[in-house]
Amino acid sequence: MRQEPPWTYHRGEGPRTLGVEEELLVVDPGTGLPQPLAGTVAGITAWHADLLPRSDRVEPAKTELYREMLEIATRPCADADELDAQLRQARLAAAAAAKEAGVAVAALATAPVRFEPLLSPDERYRRIEDRFGRLVDDKLTCACHVHVHLTSAEEGVGVLDRIRPWLAPLLALSANSPYWQGRDTGYASWRHQLWSRWPMSGPSELYGDVAAYEETTRAMLASGVLVDDHMVYFDARLSRSYPTVEVRVGDVCRHVEDAVLLAVLVRALVETEARAWRAGVAADPVPTAVLRLASWRASRHGLGDALLHPRTWRPAPAADVLGALLDHVTPALEATGDRDRAVRGVELLLSRGTGADLQRAAYDRDKDLASVVAEAVRHTAPA
Repeated sequence: MRQEPPWTYHRGEGPRTLGVEEELLVVDPGTGLPQPLAGTVAGITAWHADLLPRSDRVEPAKTELYREMLEIATRPCADADELDAQLRQARLAAAAAAKEAGVAVAALATAPVRFEPLLSPDERYRRIEDRFGRLVDDKLTCACHVHVHLTSAEEGVGVLDRIRPWLAPLLALSANSPYWQGRDTGYASWRHQLWSRWPMSGPSELYGDVAAYEETTRAMLASGVLVDDHMVYFDARLSRSYPTVEVRVGDVCRHVEDAVLLAVLVRALVETEARAWRAGVAADPVPTAVLRLASWRASRHGLGDALLHPRTWRPAPAADVLGALLDHVTPALEATGDRDRAVRGVELLLSRGTGADLQRAAYDRDKDLASVVAEAVRHTAPA
């Protein structure tokens, strides 16, 4: 989510704004091979945007750690319909620019076919490569980051402490990365497994207040492991750029409607837990080790098997866990008019399957990973 400075906190009047950042693969639509042309695609997108009135422009696409990755984003949106329209427009603009460059964009959280990525020519990325070595080679993964407006940093930390139990179900419903380097990993979200190798990733501990949050960040930086504070890669964090909670746990979703579902559920969670924080309701002290187990199960199975239930921390059918999530955030969903959309979205995912399920179905039809990529291209930005 991008906006012009200065940035201010939400005043508590009306719904919180929300926004989405998505990472897409730049691919050859015939072979499925990722192509190092993200910089070219971003430049074409920006050139076309400059020809439009400012009110009609999409946010500029950006390059990422690898030359095969493109980042797109929405502006802050007041409601789900606006978010849906902006995300579709951003994807269509990226797809059109990619076509001019002789490539395509695909909403895939990992590259199914085997290849060697190329690091982007950026000094910060070179420093990350020097610091982390072989880990960086496996970092070509595409996520969906959801930003939700906060009224204060104190509220944000209260939210972070209270949304921890519900992040694994969000990972499960967004799972879209079963294939990696030419093989089926056996996981619904292999992206999550690759990210879990990084020492500053995954679920976080309870903070309690802003001072503890900032002290944690300072200690991480003082360790000499992180290159900068933007490398706090926890599943959810306070954004360093915007007055938002940034939930980073999800794979990039193949379908726009799945990304919008993820976003409205995140906004409802933020509102629900902000209310709990204001009311003095204690955060669930579930150990981070248990949260890692919940995330592993979500990453392994998506919605295809049991998840750990955030009320009991015992295995339960995925449909029951998503039902509990909807129940938990229903008042917040009703306040923004998103309840019906969320219920329909969850029902669709449970019947149709996640992006991971759809990738495997595409492979089962043709026994060809290039076909998996081609189908993802068709669904990333449908006309």
